[in-house]
Amino acid sequence: MSEKYMEEFSNALVSMLEGKDNSPHEVGYVTFVAGRQINDNSLDLSWYPNTHTRFHEVSISLPKDRIITCIGCWQYDLNPYIFVKDDWLERLYTREYSVFALIDAIGVKEAIRNNLLTKELLVELRNRIDALAEQHSDISFISFADSLILKSNWSVGYFHKGIECSYEPESILKIICEIREIYRDVLGLDIYSVVTQGSNEYYEEPLLHISQSKNHICLNSLGVPFAELLAIESAAKSAIKNGTHGPSELYMDEQYYHSLNFEFEYGKNDKPKNTYRAIMKTEVPNYFYASCSDIMLNLRSDDE
Repeated sequence: MSEKYMEEFSNALVSMLEGKDNSPHEVGYVTFVAGRQINDNSLDLSWYPNTHTRFHEVSISLPKDRIITCIGCWQYDLNPYIFVKDDWLERLYTREYSVFALIDAIGVKEAIRNNLLTKELLVELRNRIDALAEQHSDISFISFADSLILKSNWSVGYFHKGIECSYEPESILKIICEIREIYRDVLGLDIYSVVTQGSNEYYEEPLLHISQSKNHICLNSLGVPFAELLAIESAAKSAIKNGTHGPSELYMDEQYYHSLNFEFEYGKNDKPKNTYRAIMKTEVPNYFYASCSDIMLNLRSDDE
């Protein structure tokens, strides 16, 4: 909760403890979090910007110098409130976040050995990706012949600043399905994809930075989400190799997966998953694996 509500909250709490008809629950606006780890200069938290229309969890870090105080009252079922600097809380809501995807073609080594990846086919593949990218200017496409990185920025939404929520994690899955069909059609190869989401330190910046000399491309992101993509990919390959599970089309970090708008009957918590090591998460997280068709068939329609 913002520092600006401290006095009002304190007065309401004292009034409640004196037996008067008043409640601090009715004061200000609350951002729901769960504590994960105490560090020397920060707290690792799970932040829940939306639990009404989807279950959306984001890992964040709260610097200790942004904390003013923490107060709770278990006798009155009052969970701990962390009062923070107003500018930090506003930035939490107004900054941008990102969804990232790593897409890789299957069977490339064999195709190269058999001289199946000709220049003509690779140029056609590039042209098809160009055409797809033109239809989705809100997503950046970085490609090699046999793999792509996708990045899409989103906002939580902040009523006080007129910022609307733009989080639609399902949209990147639709793009992945289209890319799968392009690879099948042009190269005759299938793909697999790894998807995750998280904070983006390059807020208020475009999706990509391209230097004036055109020979420097910056994804406007720290390397942490890509390390997470690679960690999931590595864990999945090891699991396939040792027989823990078979190959799949989609490998999704659990925070991203749980935020998807599934049909209630799908029972998303009971689906196959496996652990992986993430460098910025205190607990050992899971990735869920599934086919594209299974996920897409069980998402709620846009009009629900």
